[in-house]
Amino acid sequence: GPVAETFRVIQGAVTEEHVRSTQGVFQFELSGDGGGTWYIDLKTKGGSAGFGKPPVTADVVMSMSSADFVKMFTDKMKPLMAFMSENSSIIGDMMLTLSLEKML
Repeated sequence: GPVAETFRVIQGAVTEEHVRSTQGVFQFELSGDGGGTWYIDLKTKGGSAGFGKPPVTADVVMSMSSADFVKMFTDKMKPLMAFMSENSSIIGDMMLTLSLEKML
């Protein structure tokens, strides 16, 4: 589905540079179609992204609908807009979220 496809693209886009500059781990709790727990690890060497809990503790946990998540990563919605939406929440380091925005 679109969520899995989005994470496949993210996994392919993660570089050492992103890992070095971000040093953060993001966990996404997605509701709806293709939802569940997903992560982007921009802290561990090499970085990774995929389904399930991150290999190390997340610095930021974001809850949103899978539809909003896909919109956010296909550039139809800025991450900050996605988090302002009343059906989403973010727990953790907001500054790291901004560095995620740079990567998108």
